[in-house]
Amino acid sequence: MSTRGETLLWVAQRASAALLALCVVVHLATMIYAIQGGLTAAEILGRTRGNLGWLVFYSVFIAAVVVHVPIGLRPVLGEWLEWRGTSREVFLVALALVLAVLGMRAVLGVFG
Repeated sequence: MSTRGETLLWVAQRASAALLALCVVVHLATMIYAIQGGLTAAEILGRTRGNLGWLVFYSVFIAAVVVHVPIGLRPVLGEWLEWRGTSREVFLVALALVLAVLGMRAVLGVFG
């Protein structure tokens, strides 16, 4: 991969990490607030159903995961398993697609 490509991956990794950190804080703070307020899981799901704001929030959360995980796993596979080349890149794209599909299934399950 070119130096420019590596740089773009580095930027995407850092940007997705920052977005993930924000999403995790919002998610945890919301869950703690809801539970301390006495809401049950069923009541929480009742409030998220049909709520476009939560759909957007968790979709962004999933998008950040889909970007972050494969880029982070890429050097690990290269260093630990000495796996480089096209097959590794195809695997990582497939992994990203699996994460996207499973994540969005969960988000839509909570929304719908």
